Amino acid sequence: MPAGTGNDFAKTLGIEKFSPEQIADLVQRCKETRIDVGSAAGHYFLNSCGFGFDASVLEASNSIRWLKGDAVYIYAALRQLFGYRGMDVRTTGVGGVARERMLMVTVSNGRWLGGAFKIAPRALVTDGRLDVCFIRDAGVFRRLRLFAGAMRGSHLEMPSVTTAAVSQLSLSFPAPPAMEMDGELRVATSKTVELRCVPRALAVLAAPGALQ
Repeated sequence: MPAGTGNDFAKTLGIEKFSPEQIADLVQRCKETRIDVGSAAGHYFLNSCGFGFDASVLEASNSIRWLKGDAVYIYAALRQLFGYRGMDVRTTGVGGVARERMLMVTVSNGRWLGGAFKIAPRALVTDGRLDVCFIRDAGVFRRLRLFAGAMRGSHLEMPSVTTAAVSQLSLSFPAPPAMEMDGELRVATSKTVELRCVPRALAVLAAPGALQ
């Protein structure tokens, strides 16, 4: 049921605007679909696991009480655009990306992040892979362009962005990183975080046609 702040995973299932009555009808007339689940640092996630700017925005959003829904994340992201300093990441399991200074790294099962951002527009929760988006650190002007592009899903074509669809990967940081995991803030227990896709691990009900 859609009960979160951004309802990212509900968007993937096509039910973000469903009422309780519509959900009940879905339960009665639709068949379940088995979807993939992500795993990171010993925890499972349905929608996304993010590092760097993503985690920083989530931490900032937790103190915002005067906004609701997508506006919470948009406001927090705009504030962090001017102050976040980037992070050093070493990547194993993705060709063309090694040790670089990144603004953020998102590992997505679903397509949406923070309610308003289509961070992984090509992601499918039934393909046995996770969609990784590497965004290299940049100045404020380029960050603003990335921000606007991510809201439309057009950021993937920008030079500072690299994407890949993988079954597993490893990310190493100078210190155990903070992680955004399905809208919750966690801190890894190790400098290296292993991520993998667990295919067809969960049965869900979705709006007709949403998972195609």
